[in-house]
Amino acid sequence: MVPGRIIPYNPKLKEFARQLRNNSTRSEIWLWKRLKGKQRLGYDFHRQKPIDNYILDFFCHELMLGIELDGISHMFDEIQERDHEKTQRMNQLGITILRFHDDEVFQDIDEVVRAIDTWIENHVNSTD
Repeated sequence: MVPGRIIPYNPKLKEFARQLRNNSTRSEIWLWKRLKGKQRLGYDFHRQKPIDNYILDFFCHELMLGIELDGISHMFDEIQERDHEKTQRMNQLGITILRFHDDEVFQDIDEVVRAIDTWIENHVNSTD
């Protein structure tokens, strides 16, 4: 990451992001317990982070990593198309998106956390 890199966001999304943080899904709550407080190899994650015209479920600025949790609504074509557009835009901004389905969090959160840690380790090692 470029130090001090400024990521654009729509200020109109700040209040909506706050509402989302206050009304987290069960899968977001479960994963947040494993991300907060720099538990993932010392990296700081934020919840419901406005970026550009989107809100990422979780975001680490230092790694330029976004994590998205997809629930049942993400099975619909319209939502999948929006997810694809969101991922493309994040990639244009230099942000990698990892996506997990809610079921993955509920059935094996340890595997989800391992996948995140593996991505971080590979990313850090590739930038050394």
